[in-house]
Amino acid sequence: MAFVLVHGAGMGAACWKPLLPELDGPVLAVDLPGRGSRASVDVSTVTLDDCARALIADVEQADLHDVVLVAHSFAGVVVPRVLPALAGRLRHVVFLSAVVPPEGTSVLDQIDPAVRAAVEQSISGGVYHQTREGAEAMLCNDLDDEATAWTLDQVTDDSAALLTEVVDLSGLRTDVPRTYVRLTRDMCYPPQLQEPSAARVGGNVAFLDSGHMAMVAVPGELAALLATVHG
Repeated sequence: MAFVLVHGAGMGAACWKPLLPELDGPVLAVDLPGRGSRASVDVSTVTLDDCARALIADVEQADLHDVVLVAHSFAGVVVPRVLPALAGRLRHVVFLSAVVPPEGTSVLDQIDPAVRAAVEQSISGGVYHQTREGAEAMLCNDLDDEATAWTLDQVTDDSAALLTEVVDLSGLRTDVPRTYVRLTRDMCYPPQLQEPSAARVGGNVAFLDSGHMAMVAVPGELAALLATVHG
């Protein structure tokens, strides 16, 4: 079994670092365009299709099979786009407090109204820029000082289009087993919004007592849950 990890908005592959030692098997943490290994891409130009192509390319280049594909947060609008292309390689798809808006809407339409106002104020020139203070409020409510500082150091600019583009969820009709993991202490994508997203995903539902950054807050518990999913 292999693991492919897809980060959320304002993050890169490095955000998964605390989880990596806990996973047993090959692991691929993907950098979507505009950050990390793909930092040469102008983030203001990045689209959802660009993200999907990057994810497919990385999995195919690594030639991974029997994959548990993990979509955190914003990756909930990227991963459905890759399911038809990668279905034959996938063992299970895990949506980790993933934003899955209704078909025909956007990520921005789906988030909590108080959070949405803060996000809209953070968009300028096609770029979504989170302040350290704003990111701390949304991401770090259950983290200690050291983990908070580390998490905030991972925050990076992102494409505003990824928050405002209309989503395509047609890939969810692909016959791939899936689980939605609801994070009970999440202040960024709170439980009342996770619930309808889980219903759109279908499949199984699991719970973790964690804030939004479960890979930092409870890496051992998250790894144990990922090890139990099956086709």
